Amino acid sequence: MSKVQPLDRHTSEDHTPEVEKWFRAAIKAGASDLHLKVGMPPKMRIHSKLKSTTGEILTEARAEELIFELMSPAQKDFFLENGALDFAYQVGKMDRFRINAFRQRGCVSMAARHISGNIPAFESLHLPPIVEKISEVHDGLILVTGPTGCGKSTTIASMVDHINKTRACHIVTIEDPIEFLHVDDKAIVSQREIGIDVPNYDDALRSLMRQDPDVVLVGEMRDNETLTAAMRAAETGHLVFGTLHANNASQTIQRILDLFPQDERDLARQTFALTIRAVISQQLLPGIKENARRVPAIEILIRTPIIRKLISEEREGDIPSAIRAGEGEGMQDFTESLRKLVIEESIDLKVALQYAPNVEELKMALKGIRTSASGIL
Repeated sequence: MSKVQPLDRHTSEDHTPEVEKWFRAAIKAGASDLHLKVGMPPKMRIHSKLKSTTGEILTEARAEELIFELMSPAQKDFFLENGALDFAYQVGKMDRFRINAFRQRGCVSMAARHISGNIPAFESLHLPPIVEKISEVHDGLILVTGPTGCGKSTTIASMVDHINKTRACHIVTIEDPIEFLHVDDKAIVSQREIGIDVPNYDDALRSLMRQDPDVVLVGEMRDNETLTAAMRAAETGHLVFGTLHANNASQTIQRILDLFPQDERDLARQTFALTIRAVISQQLLPGIKENARRVPAIEILIRTPIIRKLISEEREGDIPSAIRAGEGEGMQDFTESLRKLVIEESIDLKVALQYAPNVEELKMALKGIRTSASGIL
């Protein structure tokens, strides 16, 4: 898809685009996305589900009026020629929308992602205290993994925000798209968006070390080039954050190695064992408390000498037992996380059993019995 260097459009005293009322409504409703499409009213994505609004059903002329009003003349010309355009729109001081206008079935549509400057604290996300401690290390690779929509970006944003507030350093993020806006605090935060601030990940990574970073966020680990650059930065004394689609710590390691050709995997394995600091795997579950309708179940792997040895020796099958044995060091598996959430009455028992990797193991854990691959711990 073609992209163009955007001119951020801001609310002015003379004129406010009419669609801004929908942006403000989306912010108030806690929506992550706003959609405008011909033939239906505006829709919002709230808690991962698209919901209709009470707005008018958009005609072709009305959709064009609302969407084109957001564009500068140069942006409109680019859109009419290419059929798609990425740009941004600022609402107040703390909220921004990353907009993709596109043509479908000959009509103009729009998808707008809300980028918030209000970054949730660890406590409001119901993250375990160890996540804050992990944020305070100064080098190595930290991966947050899980399926789409499980809150990976929000967890990392909170970790980066903690560093921003507590450490005088330079944080560089490479994102596609930017999802949270960080305001400089103790740290300097430089946020680079693919397609807007830099053409692609390769270019961003090539210039990264010339920007004097202390902390780096490399969005999603999509290929071995991205991961190699991330591990190289971690090896040279930087703290590097990244995300990956994997269900747990063991699967994360396998996914990492699968990114490399067979003849490069031994070296990749040893480098990963040396640089990894922690793997935080999470999934969002429906909660039962009024102030916590979605809560994370979290598995945490921390690189202890034992974990490093298991990774180096290709013994991923022993990692689940090592995580359970390392609970005193802050590690926990999904079963232990689910047990805690049930005991705290944050989730219903039926939900816990539905998401449990091993139902019988969770039932035993709720009775105070923990098992490992070799028997009772």
